[in-house]
Amino acid sequence: MTEYIKEAFSLLISGNSELWGIIKVTLQMSFFSTVISSFLGLPLGTVIGRTEFKGKGLILRITNTLMGLPPVVAGLVVFLTLSRSGPLGSLQLLFSVAAMVIAQVVLITPLMTGMSASASSEKAPKLRETASGLRMGKTKEIILLMLECRPQFVSIILLGFGRAIAEVGAVSLVGGNIQFKTRVMTTAIMLETNKGNFRFAVALGIVLLAISFIVNSIAYTAGEKRK
Repeated sequence: MTEYIKEAFSLLISGNSELWGIIKVTLQMSFFSTVISSFLGLPLGTVIGRTEFKGKGLILRITNTLMGLPPVVAGLVVFLTLSRSGPLGSLQLLFSVAAMVIAQVVLITPLMTGMSASASSEKAPKLRETASGLRMGKTKEIILLMLECRPQFVSIILLGFGRAIAEVGAVSLVGGNIQFKTRVMTTAIMLETNKGNFRFAVALGIVLLAISFIVNSIAYTAGEKRK
């Protein structure tokens, strides 16, 4: 294992263009898909968790089902949508980073929605009493509820980022694993393993784990400073 770690460091230090290109595409895809999914999933989940309405149970069951959506199914849906014969084929987004981001958003948004709904529903009753006493509007109450759920939301965002950066099936389908364009770390690991280039594959895996560790460490440090 020591040899593989040295290999990873040597590839990074040497400025290997392929490796750095893969890292760049991976971070772009993971960052944008996590941000978009957060803006969509967290407020939606908060509204669902806070509000009691007819059909809420059905919506939660659908959301929970989509949380376990197989990546290849999500990739297939996005592929058919963005293909030439699909409804969005004219945009010519297939086999691009944008297509991979869309596929990741389809996967991550239900996850963030379901978990944020669960987190907000626990705090909503007490907060509703406070909001009623202060005569807050629904919008302000939802914003306050989201602020109260910040620690849980940080964990949800990190979970979404972790799923985005570790995804293989969907991004391989819609991205095409094109060198220097849509090749990310997970698809590169799969390719290099199939080629028998285990040293490069393990080196990529180590770098992938290092990136995840750094992101989680930054989030943990930021959370500790808020306390």
